[in-house]
Amino acid sequence: MTISRRTLMKSGAAAGAMFALPSVLRAQTNQTVRMIMGDIQIFDPVFTTSDYTLNHAMAIYDTLFAMDADLRPQPQMVGAWNVSEDKKTYTFELRDGLSWHDGTRVMAADCVASIRRWGQVEPHGQLLLERVADIAAIDETAFKITLHEPFDLVLETLATAGKPLFVMREQDATLPATKQVTTNIGSGPFKFNAELTRPGSRVVYDRNKQYLPRNEPASGFAGGKVVNFDQVIWDNISDPQTALAALQAGEVDFWLEPVADLFLAIESDPNFVPDTLGKGGADYFVRINCLQPPFDNVKMRQALLHLIDQNAFLKLLSTNPKAGRTVQSAFGTGSPYSNDVNTGWFKVGGDLEKAKQLIAESGYAGEKAVILDPTDWSEGHLASQLLANVLQKAGINAELAPMTWSELIVRVTKKEPVEEGGWTLMLTSTGDFTLRDPMSFIFPLNGEKAWRGWPQSEEFEALRSKWPDTATLEERQELAKQMQRVWWDYVPQIFLCQTLAFAARNKSLVDMINFPAPAVAMWNMRKV
Repeated sequence: MTISRRTLMKSGAAAGAMFALPSVLRAQTNQTVRMIMGDIQIFDPVFTTSDYTLNHAMAIYDTLFAMDADLRPQPQMVGAWNVSEDKKTYTFELRDGLSWHDGTRVMAADCVASIRRWGQVEPHGQLLLERVADIAAIDETAFKITLHEPFDLVLETLATAGKPLFVMREQDATLPATKQVTTNIGSGPFKFNAELTRPGSRVVYDRNKQYLPRNEPASGFAGGKVVNFDQVIWDNISDPQTALAALQAGEVDFWLEPVADLFLAIESDPNFVPDTLGKGGADYFVRINCLQPPFDNVKMRQALLHLIDQNAFLKLLSTNPKAGRTVQSAFGTGSPYSNDVNTGWFKVGGDLEKAKQLIAESGYAGEKAVILDPTDWSEGHLASQLLANVLQKAGINAELAPMTWSELIVRVTKKEPVEEGGWTLMLTSTGDFTLRDPMSFIFPLNGEKAWRGWPQSEEFEALRSKWPDTATLEERQELAKQMQRVWWDYVPQIFLCQTLAFAARNKSLVDMINFPAPAVAMWNMRKV
């Protein structure tokens, strides 16, 4: 398999025919923002960790607390709260004016059910529920969380930005986390417009005229969620050249994930603004299915560490050498917990001979390794091809399984062998911000409760469980080193590189929320 960079083609004429709109949408152009945000098929933020779903949830749902720009938890749906003298009981009262999109009132019982459902799968929530004696409604607008023992991170947990606690209606939140919520009724600043939405093509949101923003100015994901547009339309344009042409023609205002090949064209155009939205970089990695052969064998997983030449992936995924780097620490590159413990495997160019040695020691017998290949995500598609090529050179029976990203996030939930529709390796990325927190979804190595790949290490989990009760920065840095030693012995995933992920927006679209978490907030933005 030969891997080559795609050449930058001249942008064609405006893709007007591609964006023929119903008259109801055309008539609202001056009050509308159009954004290229990617395809979304799963709308439940508890069921999946997809960033596309996260962006959707940010629009239609609200949260009890949220992180401000200084990463401090601030009340959002909560109007008042207090904690008992023994620090075991937290009482919360909802602020006035909260209602669901169907016109019914938000109740304390909705909050209780939402916390319990979110806590089934989100590591912060799992940790909280382990320490909870009870969560119960006091009356229609107040509820309490009672703990077995004091836990100083209750508010930080409720405000987590990586996989936020979105409050759903009780009738939705009583569904198990393994069953999707499909109603799309929240209490947030936008309403989902099912009538105008076309799955695979566009998603439409209307301003929620009944939503009452908080009085505080927007800060991070906290503060007043003021919406300045009647409608926001998300277009799914998989072809990069068509997306660029639409941006140049003014038919769209924002492009979330321009491909690396087009960065120079965007940067040189005075009408566009390359914008990181405050993000510190995207870390590309391969998640490994630890349940199925051949990578249920730890030596096979360790072999992957030596096979990967991160610089090769960096050249493939970023045309700007200043906008990328290699990643060795499990805690990423921008965290106070990043360290170099147990990273001796890293070598420029990789170490093919060491990888082959480990493969031989594992007793590998030619089992098929299926790499999920997201053909509608340009960077992921290219990197998957390169990954397959690297594995094949090492004698691994690697095979690509082409599919859309929406199909991938469904298939990656399957634990069956590849012969029964399972998978072996999945390439994805996350914000470097996520890796500063070992309570985020990537870190748990708790088997069936873990994220995709279901890695299991009791030694690592024993160390991770100490994190919330470790008080000082110095103590946490030492704990992070111990955790990283076990992490790279086990190898639940491998890094490919880090790139600085730019979004592109028309210069007339201003005041977008800048925050290092992966979600995109649509409130506060306006046109000038």
